[in-house]
Amino acid sequence: MNNKSRRDFLQLCGLAGLGVAAPVWMPALSGAESQELSAYDGPYYVVFNASGGWDTTYLMDPKGIGGINRLYQQGEIVTHGNHQFAPTAGKIQGGLSNEDFFTEFGSELLVLNGLDYSVNNHSPGARYMATGKLDSLAYPTFAALVAACKGPTCPLAFVTFGNYSNTGNLVAMSRVPYLQSLSKVANADAIEGNPKTPYQDDFVIDRIQRALKEQLDNRVSDVLLPRVERAQSMLYAAQVNSQSLQRITPYIPAKIPKGRMSQQAEIALAAFKAGVCVSANLSIGQFDSHNNNDIDQMKLIPEFLAGITYLVRRAEELQIRDKLVIVIQSEMGRTPTYNGGNGKDHWSIGSAMFMGRGIRGNRVIGATDEKQFSVPIIPGTLACDREKGIRVRPEHLHTELRELAGIADHPMSKRFPLGVAEKERLKTLWT
Repeated sequence: MNNKSRRDFLQLCGLAGLGVAAPVWMPALSGAESQELSAYDGPYYVVFNASGGWDTTYLMDPKGIGGINRLYQQGEIVTHGNHQFAPTAGKIQGGLSNEDFFTEFGSELLVLNGLDYSVNNHSPGARYMATGKLDSLAYPTFAALVAACKGPTCPLAFVTFGNYSNTGNLVAMSRVPYLQSLSKVANADAIEGNPKTPYQDDFVIDRIQRALKEQLDNRVSDVLLPRVERAQSMLYAAQVNSQSLQRITPYIPAKIPKGRMSQQAEIALAAFKAGVCVSANLSIGQFDSHNNNDIDQMKLIPEFLAGITYLVRRAEELQIRDKLVIVIQSEMGRTPTYNGGNGKDHWSIGSAMFMGRGIRGNRVIGATDEKQFSVPIIPGTLACDREKGIRVRPEHLHTELRELAGIADHPMSKRFPLGVAEKERLKTLWT
């Protein structure tokens, strides 16, 4: 019975696709010291993915000309601060309108239009936007990279709910699909994750912890086969992580929200607040509107914006909003023309949005022209210039995201160079 809860914990992680940070060796701890891992205190990084390819002309890059949209005209485009966006109030059945979203967050929001994805296929586009590298399958997503650099020992350092999630073998990938699953993971030493029904009394758990720690210390100097060494390390890491994961319990809501993205947000925020997570990759799909584009986009964009809003408001309640860095993106845009099925096909030009710590809002950078082609910008001033500017691609954004996170010079980042020339750096992107 001594190691049953540890085995159950590892089995649960395997069934849920949950990765556990498992260091090969940990410093010796005296009996007076806690075996619980220290809490990560931010910043926290959240990447929102509109999977399938959003229609940016129904959001932050409005047109209203040339038949590009059928639900509004150019004279109906709404302005709030420096932002312009498509009018959706009165056109949506649920979720959040553009008007409400930009009214609440426009002062914090940085919009980049005219982003050149270079491809118009889902898999390479999603990989490119997630990693900043188009021609490699080895590169980690930004969310995974920042987790590896800032919180490698966090039990749930990188949480993902889908979309492209490669880790580059730098950090464990954690998947916790439901809030009920999170409760079981957070309370692995209890029956069905109920902290009121532990497998053992506290004094028994304490003895288990001490025995495992002594066993690890006694064998650190032994010459072991890699598999044996890894197994022993994982057992001890599971014990330490299990204690740390219990900090999540107070932040798991009693009432489960209805929205797909709201549920993802609750899991990520609980892990953030507990100090066991650095980054989260949130995603909803079905944006690939080859048929009935307007109907689909007017259903999904409001749902997407409502999910972002839910996370930010809940972060405010948990008093961690000022520690968030938020990236809002998709792997492609939609064509400026409709096909025979009233849909729009893949388009390699799109937009992205950013908000949070270190990012100055109420700004719009870049543009697309009247035919929805990208307008180049000058790297130093970020001003649009068709003759002297460059086409902004995902590697430009990821270079600056690494700078914003303070990991550009980290050895792990240098293992995955992005190759952006100094003269093409967007150094004033955030400020």
